[in-house]
Amino acid sequence: MGAADVVPGVSGGTVAFITGIYEELINSLKAIDLDALRLLTKLKIADFWAKINGNFLITILAGIVTSLVSLARLMTYLLDNHPIAIWSFFFGLILISAPLILRDITKWSIGSGISFIVGIVIAYLITVISPAETPNNYLFIFFCGAIAICAMILPGISGAFILLLLSKYEFMITALTQMNIPVIIVFVLGCFLGLLGFSRFLSWILTHYRFPTLALLAGFMIGSLNKVWPWKEVISYRLNHEGNQVPAFDKSILPWDYFSKTAQDPQVFKAILCAALGVFLVVAIEKTAAMLKSKT
Repeated sequence: MGAADVVPGVSGGTVAFITGIYEELINSLKAIDLDALRLLTKLKIADFWAKINGNFLITILAGIVTSLVSLARLMTYLLDNHPIAIWSFFFGLILISAPLILRDITKWSIGSGISFIVGIVIAYLITVISPAETPNNYLFIFFCGAIAICAMILPGISGAFILLLLSKYEFMITALTQMNIPVIIVFVLGCFLGLLGFSRFLSWILTHYRFPTLALLAGFMIGSLNKVWPWKEVISYRLNHEGNQVPAFDKSILPWDYFSKTAQDPQVFKAILCAALGVFLVVAIEKTAAMLKSKT
């Protein structure tokens, strides 16, 4: 999840769904409520820990932080030097994940069908929206944190990409590298409150409208494929936090158009292999998870 959340376009929620921990994650986050805080203030640490499924949450958090620290540079290197291969890998991951979610819908209805289409449309539109000019005040930074964290736990919608659309991706990267404590604290507070509120909503809707919700989440994944399409034509550029010019907005093009527009090898065979690797990895994880569940 940490490695996915580093990349603008890949959602940590997608990885959570692939690995079969999504609903447990949502329900564990929902358990952090006023009752849990009362247990904590009364120093009933064991009861508090059990209520919020603490072992699970701390393991997830440790994994995300470890990945952010250890893989961020690797992901940056791969995106800079092997973009077609890494985006093809992500494309394969997401492409196979949507059918796995849809498989859990045992009874289709008009509502589920509409939810699926709406999810595709919303996610696709998000991928083609141009980044906007936005303010840098604390209230908006708080809002960005709340929105980005909600996107991070939604399969198919990337929190990093939402920050990019809000023109706050580089701003937050700069704040982190320069240790701008006030900005970081405001952003984290937005993330915390957004996560607690949104997780409760997701838990409720998964309980009461499970099949339409699963269809919507699968639609998000399908619609987001446009963002991870390996062949892109850069439309505009921006300056990053180091003052270097980097792509700001692009559009998907076909492999044969990629060569004519960029004069670069589209690496079609390598792209197919990497996408197949992504598909294989998801299937292997899903089969392993099913096998482990059958033994418990």
